[in-house]
Amino acid sequence: MKKILKYTLATFMVVSFTNCTDDFENVNTNPHGITEQSLTQMFNHIGNEFQPMFLNVFNVTPAWNYQLQQGLIGDVYSGYMTPPTPFAGNVNNMTYSLVDGWNGFPWSDAYGNVMPQTLNIKNSVALLDGNSAEKFTHIANIIKVTAMHRVSDIYGPIRYTKFEDQATTGEYDPQDVAYQAFFDDLATAINELEQYEGEGQFTNFDKSNLNGSVAKWRQFANSLRLRLAIRVVKVNPSLAQTQGELALASNAGLMLTNDMVINTGFVHPISVISNSWGDIRMGAEMESILTGYNDGRMEAYFNPSADSSLSGDYKGIRMGIDITAKSQYVDHASIGSVINDETLTWMTAAEVHFLKAEAALRGWAGAGTAQENYEAGVTASFTQHSVSGVGAYLADNSSTPADFVDALFPVNDIAYASDVKIAYNPAGTNEEQLEQIITQKWIAMFPDGQEAWSEFRRTGYPRIFPVVVNNSGGTIDTNTQIRRINFVANELNTNAANVATAVGYLGGPDDGGTRLWWDTGGPNF
Repeated sequence: MKKILKYTLATFMVVSFTNCTDDFENVNTNPHGITEQSLTQMFNHIGNEFQPMFLNVFNVTPAWNYQLQQGLIGDVYSGYMTPPTPFAGNVNNMTYSLVDGWNGFPWSDAYGNVMPQTLNIKNSVALLDGNSAEKFTHIANIIKVTAMHRVSDIYGPIRYTKFEDQATTGEYDPQDVAYQAFFDDLATAINELEQYEGEGQFTNFDKSNLNGSVAKWRQFANSLRLRLAIRVVKVNPSLAQTQGELALASNAGLMLTNDMVINTGFVHPISVISNSWGDIRMGAEMESILTGYNDGRMEAYFNPSADSSLSGDYKGIRMGIDITAKSQYVDHASIGSVINDETLTWMTAAEVHFLKAEAALRGWAGAGTAQENYEAGVTASFTQHSVSGVGAYLADNSSTPADFVDALFPVNDIAYASDVKIAYNPAGTNEEQLEQIITQKWIAMFPDGQEAWSEFRRTGYPRIFPVVVNNSGGTIDTNTQIRRINFVANELNTNAANVATAVGYLGGPDDGGTRLWWDTGGPNF
C-alpha cells in the first residue's frame, strides 16, 4: 500500500446477523437460470459459501486489507517483518500508538466473510432431506475455528457461541468459553466426518490442497486441536492435556507429512506489499537468528539487501525505532520466494511436529520424544523450502543467534538475550528445551506472524526485541511488550453495552498492555 492513510479514513461495518440472513433467499438464487432443484442436487447453493471463507482466514485481496488484518499486527509484533515506512509520522502500531482505523480489519474480515457464511451453510443443510450434507457444516466449522481462534488471539473475548441467535448475536464470550467452544466444534467435526470419508462432494468447493478429501480435513482439524491445546497449557493444564491427548490418540491422525495450503488464485498479498510497495522488510530478530545460525532457509524467506553499501547482506529492521523517511531502510532485505506463488499456508507439517515436541516435553501420552519430534520439525521445514544440509544443521552445537547491529544508527543496536543453540539438548532443563523448540517453531512458521506472535506471548520465545520508541502513553510496557489489540471502534459505536461486558472479561483495561486469558505471564513449567 503506497499510502496507507488513505485506507485509515475508510469506514467499515461488520456484517450483522440480520444482514447475513435477511437476504438469504436472494443470495442463494442462481442468476444464470439454473433451477433451485439443480442447485440443491449439486450442493452449489452450499458450496458457494465457502469461497469467501477460504479467502479471509487470511485476507487475500486487496493486499492493503491483508496489511491491516495481519501485516501491521502479527507480522510485525512477531519479529518477522518491519515496515521501512514511517506511517503517520512514525506514530503507529510499530511504536505502540495503536491505530483504530487499521486494527478493526481482523474483526471485520471474520464477521463479514467467515461467521455469516458458516451460519448460511448450517441453515441450508438444515433444509435438506436426510443428513448427507452434514459434512459441509462440519468442514465449515473447521474453517470457522481456524479463523476465529486467530481473532480471539488478537482481541480476547469474541462473539462466537451466541452468534446464531438474533437476540444474542452481539454478546461476547470470555476467551475461555470461546476456546472450549473451539474444542467442542473440532471434536464434533472430527468424529462426525469419519462416516463421510471417501466421499468427494466437497472437491469442487475446496480451495485447499486437500482436494476435498474428508479424511485429510479430519487430519487438519485434529492438528488444529493440538495447536489450541498447546495454546492453553499454562492457564488450564488439565484441559490442555485432555485435548492434546485426544488429538494424539485420534484415528484422524495428524498432519505430519503435508502442509495445509490454500490455492487462492491471487498474488500473495505480502508479495504486493514487499515488492510493489516496498512497505515491508526483514525483521531484526529474523536477521539475528537466521544469520547467527547460518540457516539455509534465509534464501527462501528473504532477498539480499538492495543497498549496495550492505554488500548483499540480509539486513533487517528493528521494530519501533525512529524512522523519519522510507528511503532510510527501504533497500534492506525484502521478502523472498516463500511468497511467490498464488497460495497461502494455514498450517505446516513442521508446526505439528513442534507441537508434538512440546507435548512430549510436558509428558503427554502418545507424543513420543521431544528430541525426535524437534528434529522431525526442522527436517520438515527444510524439506518444505527445498533447503539441503539439515543433518549438519541439526548437529550444530555452537551457533547462536547474532546480536543485532543497525545499519544506520547504533542507538538501535541490541544484544540477543540468549545463546540458544540448534542441536537439541535432551539434558537441558525443561525451559531450555522449550526455548529450542519454540525458536525453531518460530522459524518454521514464517511468514504467519499472527501465530508466531501468539506463541511469543505464551512462552516468551524467541527473544523479541523491545521497541525503542514507545508512543503508547504508558498503556503498554516497553519490556513486557504489546499483548493484544483493543476492541474494534465500530463495535464500541454500535454494540457498546456488550463491549463493556467484554472488557470486564479481560481483567484489565481495553488496551494493548492487558494480557489475554491464556497469556498468564507466569512460568512455562
